[in-house]
Amino acid sequence: MRICVYCGSSDGNDPTILDMASDFGRQLAQKGIGLVYGGSSLGVMGTLADAVMENGGNVTGVIPENLFSKEVAHTGITELIIVADMHERKYRMADLADAFVALPGGFGTIEELFEVITWNQIGIHSKPVTVLNWNDFYTPLLDMIHHAASAGFIKKANIDILQTSETVDECIRKSTKPVRLEE
Repeated sequence: MRICVYCGSSDGNDPTILDMASDFGRQLAQKGIGLVYGGSSLGVMGTLADAVMENGGNVTGVIPENLFSKEVAHTGITELIIVADMHERKYRMADLADAFVALPGGFGTIEELFEVITWNQIGIHSKPVTVLNWNDFYTPLLDMIHHAASAGFIKKANIDILQTSETVDECIRKSTKPVRLEE
């Protein structure tokens, strides 16, 4: 089992996010769940990967050539796959993963999250997609999704693609169970 985790390449302003990312990585390793992520050594991404590695887990990073050359690539992980561009990176990460999780992050994290939700919606995959709403980080985004649904742009079954969790334990538990969506 491998979980693809989307998260920030910055530390953010809330130090508990890095603590949570470290706990997430530790728990993945302890449960024998591999990490697939964007391959960076920086921010939440680097903290998460370091925690998996420090606890004897397996980490696969996928990074585009242009980011590797800027020396942000994490060279201390199990496997680092260098790809041509962001499109190939996202495809490769999705292909390697059995589930997807979004931890706190910025535009890239949110874009990747919405892409895998959309891929699920149109039948490209049927893998679990879970947001870890740490300290209500994603509450405004979740409110926007529900607003779009009440405006008639998102069907109930498609809202249910995105699972939410408040804790690391709950997030990992939801991510490792198959999702059954109503037709």
